[in-house]
Amino acid sequence: MVIPLLLGGLSLGAVYALLALGFVVVFRSSGVVNFAHPALLMIGAYVIARVSAGAGRPFLIALLAGVLAAAAVALVVQRFLVRPMSGRSLIAISIMTLGVDTIAQTEIIRRIGVDGYLPVADPWGDRVVRAGDLVFPQSRVAALVVAALVITAFLLWLRYSSWGVAMRAVADDPQTAALMGIRRTTVTALAWILAGMLAAVAGLFLITFPSPGLQPVSGAAALRAFPAAIIGGLDSIGGAIAGGLIVGIAESVVQGYAADLSFLGAGVHSVVPYAVMLAVLLVRPSGLFGTKELYRV
Repeated sequence: MVIPLLLGGLSLGAVYALLALGFVVVFRSSGVVNFAHPALLMIGAYVIARVSAGAGRPFLIALLAGVLAAAAVALVVQRFLVRPMSGRSLIAISIMTLGVDTIAQTEIIRRIGVDGYLPVADPWGDRVVRAGDLVFPQSRVAALVVAALVITAFLLWLRYSSWGVAMRAVADDPQTAALMGIRRTTVTALAWILAGMLAAVAGLFLITFPSPGLQPVSGAAALRAFPAAIIGGLDSIGGAIAGGLIVGIAESVVQGYAADLSFLGAGVHSVVPYAVMLAVLLVRPSGLFGTKELYRV
């Protein structure tokens, strides 16, 4: 019982890690907490589901369309809403992204229906992988493999590419980076694009089996990934990955033992990310791997 829950938690945690990375790269580049992240997930997943429904269309085309759509919307939000407000209150900008999220999700929910769902024609379906007595959905195995590959590619790009170096420079010391000719606005736009792409990939695996498809509640997964980013440290790339895995495993284990925890009420697993976040913040306010801030009193 425990091994399937742990493996399922790793798969879910890898998806949460993709979402948490989106929160972190935007925060590191601009200091903005992007509460429009659930909307990017919903937009990417919606486009993937719609395009994949077309007869004879390769699924990779649908995935590419969803990734590009989420990236384009993220860039539009950054260029026309966030950028004009640069230099103002970061809290006000973050609240503005919350409004963007509400508007975008409301429109998508209107399209699929409050009680409806939009199935996705993914290549895995409800097929399973058997290893002895253990049975795993192929979609969960694919989620773990794809997320691992995407995260590895992202880390290598961040470390060795010129754009990755520029992004790290802006995150570490924006003033010095500006003196070296690195444009923070360009790096910030790139960070938003990356966040949109990561959200779309994560969204794909949140609407595949055992989920029936894209639902009005699908965007809530991005909100559960926000505690993962906080747990690891909102300015830590490695922390986002660790936080995602912690939240995924904790949520999966609690859901697996839901019958034994029935005294806590139904759906207690959805509260677990926030409970873990509170426990970590009580011990380490900056997160497990976040930068500690020192104050003179």
